[in-house]
Amino acid sequence: MGVCTLTFVVLCSMVVFVVGGEEGLAASFIFGDSLVDAGNNNFLPTLARANFRPNGIDFEATAGEPTGRYTNGRTIADIVGELLGQANYAPPFLSPNTTGKAILYGVNYASGGGGILTQTGRIFINRLGLDVQADYFNITRHQIDDLIGKSKAKEFIMRKSIFSITIGSNDFLSNYLLPVISMVEKMSETPNDFVDHLINHFEGQLKRLYSLDARKFVIGNVGPIGCIPYQKTINQIEETECAGLPNKLALQYNSKLRDLLVQLNQELPGAKFVLANVYDLVMELITNHKKYVSMARQACCGHVGDDRFNFFGLVKRVAVMLETIDLTSSVKSIVALIMAYVLMLTCIFPPRQRPLIIVSPFPISFS
Repeated sequence: MGVCTLTFVVLCSMVVFVVGGEEGLAASFIFGDSLVDAGNNNFLPTLARANFRPNGIDFEATAGEPTGRYTNGRTIADIVGELLGQANYAPPFLSPNTTGKAILYGVNYASGGGGILTQTGRIFINRLGLDVQADYFNITRHQIDDLIGKSKAKEFIMRKSIFSITIGSNDFLSNYLLPVISMVEKMSETPNDFVDHLINHFEGQLKRLYSLDARKFVIGNVGPIGCIPYQKTINQIEETECAGLPNKLALQYNSKLRDLLVQLNQELPGAKFVLANVYDLVMELITNHKKYVSMARQACCGHVGDDRFNFFGLVKRVAVMLETIDLTSSVKSIVALIMAYVLMLTCIFPPRQRPLIIVSPFPISFS
């Protein structure tokens, strides 16, 4: 089975696992960083923004206008919401229009540059870390009480809502591994201590959301961050190689994250925590890129005017290529997003113009 087809099958299986056999999903509450930001940073004084073209050029809901999403169209959080039967995308919390009954479809709290730790992403001047995002969900939680009553609100959150969290990469890239600025952190914490610090803080954040009645969780792990152009450059390594320490830290974090989610599934009554295993699939595609893509080494960032050398052109080229494969239109959309993400990690386009992929609740063996 091809890896892209496998990804879609596993994605659907994962969605069914989280939602279960209960009545369809009503709301999607989204937390994370630029991979799933739907426009919160538009309302912040920050360097991390995506409210400009060519972002959004294929986003049908706005007729091609940018929304603050760091991609040409939908994020994977948008697509998962569609698969689960949602009529509307979860709006960004900071938007003035995210009021009243609109929040009953869910809310997006994600912020480009944000991380698990508060200090992560400070180079962007402003962003919403996960602690702040949880604070904002607490506000939403009380608003839902006011809208439909406390008893119905509790049932709504526990049984009819899904919580997706895609975060962690910036805690390494824009914090612990940041050149010069991270010197204090590196002097005070060993890499092992930093990963433990990250996991312990994340555990507290997940338990806080659980205390606010969240029960169905999809948690994304960290991808092979040592393979992005930025890390290759600052570590001065060959274009065919990946930086060792970033990937080592990602793997260490991912292993402890998996253990944490197993633990929380056992400890917290009624909770369902599913791991979205980004790292394994992306590494498979990087390692065996010739099976999937023809380019894997050149960095072509910034050539927006040439469809051969920019992310949005690549997405369209991938979509055209997929016309030769017997897949439905929806499947092709997801596959195109997945392959575009992979192309970013293999040096094709700027790191902050990227859609998210969700892969599997468990490691995948490829054949």
